[in-house]
Amino acid sequence: MFRLFENLVDPFAPYPPEDAPPRRLWPFLKGYMRPFRAVFWATGLFAAAVAAIELWLIHYSGRLIDTLTATDPARVWAEHGTELLLVAFFVLILRPLIFGIQALLLNNAILPNFGTLIRWRAHAQVLRQSVGWFENDFAGRIANRVMQTPPSAGDAVYQAFDAIAYAISYIAGAALLLWTADPRLMLPLLLWVLPYACLVTWVVRRIGPASAASSAARSRVNGRIVDAYTNIHAVKLFAQGNRELEHARDAIAETRATFQREMRLFTIMDIALTLMNGLLIVGVVGWAIWLWTEGLASVGVVAAASALVLRLSNMSGWIMMAVSDFFRSLGVVRRGWRPSPSRSSFSMRPMRAPSRVQEGRIEIRGLVHRYRRRTGGLGPLDLTIEPGQKVGLVGRSGAGKSTLVKLILRFHEAEAGTILIDGQDIRSVTQDSLRAAIGMVGQEASLLHRSVRENILYGRPEASEEAMIRAARQAEAHDFILGLEDSEGNRGYDARVGERGVKLSGGQRQRIALARVILKDAPILILDEATSALDSEAEAAIQSTLGTMMEGKTVIAIAHRLSTIARMDRIVVLDQGRILEDGPHEALIRQGGLYARLWARQSGGFLALDPVPGREGNPSPPPAEAAE
Repeated sequence: MFRLFENLVDPFAPYPPEDAPPRRLWPFLKGYMRPFRAVFWATGLFAAAVAAIELWLIHYSGRLIDTLTATDPARVWAEHGTELLLVAFFVLILRPLIFGIQALLLNNAILPNFGTLIRWRAHAQVLRQSVGWFENDFAGRIANRVMQTPPSAGDAVYQAFDAIAYAISYIAGAALLLWTADPRLMLPLLLWVLPYACLVTWVVRRIGPASAASSAARSRVNGRIVDAYTNIHAVKLFAQGNRELEHARDAIAETRATFQREMRLFTIMDIALTLMNGLLIVGVVGWAIWLWTEGLASVGVVAAASALVLRLSNMSGWIMMAVSDFFRSLGVVRRGWRPSPSRSSFSMRPMRAPSRVQEGRIEIRGLVHRYRRRTGGLGPLDLTIEPGQKVGLVGRSGAGKSTLVKLILRFHEAEAGTILIDGQDIRSVTQDSLRAAIGMVGQEASLLHRSVRENILYGRPEASEEAMIRAARQAEAHDFILGLEDSEGNRGYDARVGERGVKLSGGQRQRIALARVILKDAPILILDEATSALDSEAEAAIQSTLGTMMEGKTVIAIAHRLSTIARMDRIVVLDQGRILEDGPHEALIRQGGLYARLWARQSGGFLALDPVPGREGNPSPPPAEAAE
């Protein structure tokens, strides 16, 4: 039975993805609620039925009192036995059945699936964002919002059906019940409903923004705490634990202040509600007693009216809290469904097609990207890389090398110009298909907190065990992998590497990253300081591996150690975002330009980032390492 209701909605069913969510709350929720429409209608109807049953029981209790007072006890069963048995059957069998179906719809069909659907789709939407989008926020804060939104949205739905739909049905039914007893009994109820509605409106208008502020404050706390934990090595190294504590204290104090403001609203609400409920009880019960003393109402009417207003008085606080929780949850959802920035940095192009990369020809035309600033950045830039050509990118820090790579990978959307790969504008193809055709090894190897096997297979999940081990051997990683063991006793390729690979040395992380790219075997290869974390011996061993990797591929390599790219087909020198020189190593040396000066100024094979005064003449002979 549980499984029947739990499977009424599949939260993982296919759906049309969006690069950015709607900017308004209702369209956002409407998209998530669409698979639940039939279940929501059924739940609303059963919530109304539950309220009607409760009211009928109060009404029937008054009728039962009148029946008992007007009937000889000896004749009660003879005259009303069948009726009493039917009522007992209804209370014992039908009422639990209706209540049970309503509970199954709400607790089993809606709540688990609705939160799961939101979390699944929100996570998918976040993963579709650009790298630049993530760079503008804390990863912990983004994750916190993704985690906060589903339970808050679930709470809102729960309150909508368990409390609000029930309350509306109950108050409407109460008014009808009092009207049938005596229309004048509705007057105190109406005099209570109006200020009660005003109080609800007053609280609702303030609780949403207050809840959004509290949610934002909690996200800031989470972001600061996660930031400290993620960079715990730096915190310990510089002995800044107290500084991080103070940094978190400011955010925690702000969270306390926002929560205090939120709780003040509930205190005001409780005091006002107690006063209004007293007026309701005295008004309805007093009026019913007066009607009875005048012979205009029976004892059963007085009893039913008293039970009704006492029940309504007890419910009013619950209804108010439910409505407040409903809008408070919507406030959290409002804050959570748009982790800043609110929109993707990519333009909406719904007709993107998969890329078809075979040769790996890269054409860059009029490319400009200044990170929304007027100066700096990259471009305008024109560059063509023929299929299978190996190109080295050289330039001082800030020259635009990494920006160019990020634009080719579409980690950022170019502000102007186009990038074509095999004649296809990369903006017209899906990001996944574009990146499937590009293998990249950066200077900071990014590993997942999973096993070594899973990290290497990230390059090609369908690869065999033999292919994975072969890639690890090529990357000079197989031997040290066999000696790994984590805290859970997993060994070798099953050992977990820790968050971002912290359990491994920089060189070990880099070699696993190399194995991953070797396994991927993409037609375009980008190397961004691929051997920067390796010692000289390991680098020498891997250089031959890199040579094998580059065979038949279009290669773009960035290196401060110029000896690693001296054998490239071409070397492109960037300066202030533009191409200053372009040609083979020997030709650029003969030109005596910036590349020749950078080559001459190397010490131990590394690039001098700043000009050296008084040494602008002819390049000196290259250092021993560079001359290899």
